[in-house]
Amino acid sequence: MNRATQDPKTGKWMIQYRYTDWQGKRRKSTKRGFKTKREAEKWLREFLTVSERDFDMKFQSLVDLYLEDMHTRIRESTMRTKRYIIDLKLLPYFGQRKVNEIKAADIRAWQNELMKQGYSQTYLRMINNQLSAIFNYAVQYYDLKNNPCRKAGTIGKSKAEEMNFWTKEEFTLFLDAVIDKQQSYVAFEVLYWTGIRVGELLALTPKDIDIDRKMLRINKSYQRLNRKDVITPPKTPKSNRCIKIPDFLLKDLLDYRERLYGLQEEDRLFSFSKSYLESEMSRGIRASGVKRIRLHDLRHSAASMLVELGFSPLEIAERLGHEKIETTLNTYSHLYPDKQDRLAARLEEEHRRSFE
Repeated sequence: MNRATQDPKTGKWMIQYRYTDWQGKRRKSTKRGFKTKREAEKWLREFLTVSERDFDMKFQSLVDLYLEDMHTRIRESTMRTKRYIIDLKLLPYFGQRKVNEIKAADIRAWQNELMKQGYSQTYLRMINNQLSAIFNYAVQYYDLKNNPCRKAGTIGKSKAEEMNFWTKEEFTLFLDAVIDKQQSYVAFEVLYWTGIRVGELLALTPKDIDIDRKMLRINKSYQRLNRKDVITPPKTPKSNRCIKIPDFLLKDLLDYRERLYGLQEEDRLFSFSKSYLESEMSRGIRASGVKRIRLHDLRHSAASMLVELGFSPLEIAERLGHEKIETTLNTYSHLYPDKQDRLAARLEEEHRRSFE
């Protein structure tokens, strides 16, 4: 008999129940930790609905159950991060597929698509872990037979590798090498002088250029998924931002825009793909002789320039669209040591003056 009772040790509610799993086996189990009897009974109703459906439900439905369960167990900031990763990286690919039809080969194909996007190794690991966590949830609480992510293997790395970036002098040499193609020249200019993500660059439209305020509006991202162009919200809530740009960059952007015949306000300014930019970057590196870095490292180059110019981590976080200032500090802390030395020396000087 399915019934909810209060645990005398913890004061919280638990529910004991019997059910037939999707393989036709009768099972008995107990679920604990509910705040109210009503919450326990609601969970059981949803569980029975899922467990008896032979997992022909869509992945989107499993995600809904997962997020509802997680909502009361993790911090709101963590929940926001989960939602953004799921909405931007998982649902566009798996959302409408049946859970029991997603195999290891499908996971591998999705991983390969992700790795083409040029994300950092730590971010790739985070995305993959989120997909695996959803399948683990189904295995643990709804008796899904296995987690296909385990057989597919993981991607990315848990710790970041040493960061590569260009100095302003190196970037100038590189830019001179691609000046023969205006669309490449302006695209690389925007990436370096604003620090925006590649997907944010490729989603820009003429409407996003605020001429009067000399700003770029960042409110969407472009990516190629499953052979389709996909426009999504940016990576995090803080990624929705307006970036002040210098006069020379505004002039180059407007000149480039004027040369695009028939361009509409909602059309993409840079209507090429990430692979085109990667090819152009390789061409510029060969011609200029500067060290080889990844396309994403232009964002690190922009951040390192801002650090060198003396901007604070908070200012840099706002410009780059980091959700938390801790992200900026953790990512670019190695660029600050000399500034910490100067700060300590200044404090020593102030201390001496107080005793003169």
